[in-house]
Amino acid sequence: MKKQQFVVVGLGRFGSSLAMELVEKGYEVLGIDRNEEIVNDMSDVLTHTVVADASDEDMLRSLGVRNFDCGIVAIGDDVQMSILSAILLKELGVKKVIAKAISLLHGRALEKLGVDRVVYPERDMGKRVAHQLVTPNLLDYIDLSDNYTIVEITAPEHLDGKTLSEVNTRARFNCSVVALQKKEGVIIAPTALDAINGGDIMVIIGTHSNIDRFEEEVINE
Repeated sequence: MKKQQFVVVGLGRFGSSLAMELVEKGYEVLGIDRNEEIVNDMSDVLTHTVVADASDEDMLRSLGVRNFDCGIVAIGDDVQMSILSAILLKELGVKKVIAKAISLLHGRALEKLGVDRVVYPERDMGKRVAHQLVTPNLLDYIDLSDNYTIVEITAPEHLDGKTLSEVNTRARFNCSVVALQKKEGVIIAPTALDAINGGDIMVIIGTHSNIDRFEEEVINE
């Protein structure tokens, strides 16, 4: 099966990190930036790199961006360039376009242009760090929508030996434990009789408010 190909426009901290992670996972990545020094630094890391103006339609067309499965506009310091690049990637036929936004207004503009997904790296990282500061057992979380989230929480020692039935997350908090990661392996869709050990990683899905209540009343008790 042919692996997906990505084009990353803007090789700043976010774009470079994302592009390198994609290459690490075995995907082909074309990196585009106006800064020749940055492009040279990334030339040995990415599959292809080009010094180019991403608002130049002819240049993007000559690079064959329409053949890429996904385009990521990672420009953060120039809103106009970000918007122009996103428009051109869409118009030139890139199958999926993802763009970084530096503000809600910037994000709304990108959404109205038909960008498939808008990401807010700085905001999301700030939220993640804040959550981890107030809930030390929280390893990671992903917002699934405006209301729902999925979190990874390290089970505290006071839950050691308790079954999921005893913790009763579904009835008490309307949250579901969808996986338990134990030393011996991962249990997907654990049953009510599965026991928790201190240090297990609990993967839980629920609304933001219900997850918060679970953390306050069970994890941080």
